[in-house]
Amino acid sequence: MPSAPPPSVHVPTVLVTGAARRLGREIALTLAAAGWRVAVHYRSSLDDATKTVADCAQLTGGSAAFRANLDDEMAVRGLLATVVQTMGHVDAVVNSASTFEHDTNASFSFAAMEKHMRSNAGAAIVLAQALHMHIQTRQPVEGSHAPAVGGAVVNLLDQKLWNQNPDFFSYTLSKAALEAANTMLALALSPLVRVVGVAPGLTLTSHLLSDAKFEALHKLSPLGRSSTPQDVAATVLFALQNQSITGTTLLVDGGQHLMRFERDFSLM
Repeated sequence: MPSAPPPSVHVPTVLVTGAARRLGREIALTLAAAGWRVAVHYRSSLDDATKTVADCAQLTGGSAAFRANLDDEMAVRGLLATVVQTMGHVDAVVNSASTFEHDTNASFSFAAMEKHMRSNAGAAIVLAQALHMHIQTRQPVEGSHAPAVGGAVVNLLDQKLWNQNPDFFSYTLSKAALEAANTMLALALSPLVRVVGVAPGLTLTSHLLSDAKFEALHKLSPLGRSSTPQDVAATVLFALQNQSITGTTLLVDGGQHLMRFERDFSLM
């Protein structure tokens, strides 16, 4: 395990939601390898979260796991404060967790919309709000020569916002709301907190796709390949490190957003 830095060295700390598994785990490991302490959020996958924490700790010491139901506003509002209490400070939030359940215009319901909006958009907005409040509390007092320390929020979106079809209707609405919130939050939280979107293309397979079907769909792009988990994680790291980016979205999809798909990949 890496040795602990001197007390005077500020080790950046990031909260990654949905970091126990899949893309969130890849993001967590990439950030840990780059020197970030990672607060690993999970909802129910404790064993997976524990494994991610252990693997991150091998790269940068100090990782820890935090459970919260992102459907629950009070749980979300307490999450960042709990991380701060445990880890001392937080510099960034990566909103990777996502509810992804199928509906269409025909099966749409208020309940389905609310479920997706709460976890995919509402939770991300509240965590951005909480990070901004936390960053405000640690700014140098007036007249101090210490530099201001800003923060960053990265929201995981989806290339299908630029290439829409009616599948996964409520999911798409929730990601569209979060994309709009990127702009509003970037304005509202500046200059202390930057807000950046990262929109992957088809990145990981699921129970809805066979391996062969996934490989074929993954090649459907102008570049002949969509995004990999490593591509997306590297872009998240870039967004956190580049101090000049806010209020925009980086599409990481091999150009899939430039094409027209009548159905969602998982239903093609």
